[in-house]
Amino acid sequence: MKSAVETLEPTKVKLTVEVTYDELRPSITHAYEHIAQQVTVPGFRKGKVPPRIIDQRVGRPAVIEHAVNEGLGGFYAEAVRENKLRPLGQPEVNVTKVPGLVKGEEEGQLEFTAEVEVRPTIELPALDGLALTVDSPEVADEDVTGRLDALRERFGTLVGVDRPAQDTDYVVLDLKAVIGEETVDEVSGVSYQVGSGNMLAGLDEALTGLSAGETTTFVSALVGGERAGEEATVTVTAQQVKERQLPEADDEFAQLASEFDTLEELRADLREQVARTKSSNQAVQARDRLLEALVAGVEVPVPAGVVEAEVHRHLESENRLADDEHRAEVTEQATTALRNQILLDTLAEQLAVKVSQPELVDYLVAASRQYGMDPNTFIKTVDEQGQVPAMVAEVARSKALAVALRRVTITDEAGAAVDLSEFIGTDEEDAAEDAAQSEEALEQDGTATEVEAEVDAVVVEAEPADAPADEAPAEEAPVAEEATPAPKKKATRKKAVTQEAPAAEA
Repeated sequence: MKSAVETLEPTKVKLTVEVTYDELRPSITHAYEHIAQQVTVPGFRKGKVPPRIIDQRVGRPAVIEHAVNEGLGGFYAEAVRENKLRPLGQPEVNVTKVPGLVKGEEEGQLEFTAEVEVRPTIELPALDGLALTVDSPEVADEDVTGRLDALRERFGTLVGVDRPAQDTDYVVLDLKAVIGEETVDEVSGVSYQVGSGNMLAGLDEALTGLSAGETTTFVSALVGGERAGEEATVTVTAQQVKERQLPEADDEFAQLASEFDTLEELRADLREQVARTKSSNQAVQARDRLLEALVAGVEVPVPAGVVEAEVHRHLESENRLADDEHRAEVTEQATTALRNQILLDTLAEQLAVKVSQPELVDYLVAASRQYGMDPNTFIKTVDEQGQVPAMVAEVARSKALAVALRRVTITDEAGAAVDLSEFIGTDEEDAAEDAAQSEEALEQDGTATEVEAEVDAVVVEAEPADAPADEAPAEEAPVAEEATPAPKKKATRKKAVTQEAPAAEA
């Protein structure tokens, strides 16, 4: 087989492929076998019809067409590998010559062209010349107090008050929405926190200043149901107004809300929590700023066809193909996502990033939790849908950022060097893990877990693969939130379960 590549655009190439008759012959043989199973010829059993009879009954061109359709995908894939292309979309194939259609060329060659969008070649800036600045990890007393207050909120008690409602109060309310003469929605006895903004636009303003037993009306667009988006006149009545009373911050509260005996111990643990959160946020900031620096330092051509396909898929799933404003928004998002993907794939390739089985297992197990699926079932589904290469590519992108962060200079706002090895690892750890993996592979005794065995059956050590943005959903490391885990006892130093205590009503 011969193939040649012509670059049409930075993100698009044209493959010209020539396949000899001998290379096509296995597909022709299979075509005869398949057709023999389909046709009925008197005097011959199903599947035993000779090729010459099939040529007489069905026609040689039909056989060749069947063979070409069957073999085309494999020939295209082989040409892609030979030319080291990285396709990002589906090819547009044009068959230019088929053997057996012209007399004298019964055993001629198959020729076709394929135009396909590919990952462009880009030059990344040198990592050792990049300097990143992240927030200071210093923990202020206000940070600790904020954590403590959030914990007190969890154990607060709702108490009825005889005054107008104000921000953060809870109001037990009745609500009715009317359009014209029709009541389109009505609820009663609903508890709502003023200022939360999670019901109807204008409700917070309507409730502010309202006392128990009072009624007011306002106009708001409905956010759900068959009349979503339509303006309705909303009548709201406050049944009760309550405020959350917080427990005193003392030793007794420390014993109630945590495993500590004193408030001093509790505050010390909360300070550690804040410090860990700030360190985690530094890692997230560094990752994001590295990506921003790389994007700013290189022009990344984006395949328009891949973006359009993703935009169409997205809008079609939302039944909003005619929404031009939303189309522009989705197009911008898809373009940014694909640009980042191309950049990170190039970075992973430049850093020779490999994805190990444990790394893939961790990613798949985490993803299965997001979908609420059993890990083994999720892995089988991913494999059946052909998504394993996309998953491997996503792990490689994340790992590439971590490895790249080891090569750049990172300081905080005060100019102090920042050590992120807890989050991004070290080259020495990677080398040790690779060595351990190699040794484990040699000494494999069949004691792998069920999940590991399932992944091993799918892919043992896969190379990062290029995949369109819609096939490889990016999953960035989540920004650490200022949540307040239930503190832990000084003696055990184990992380406690973060279970929120419900507010008791008085």
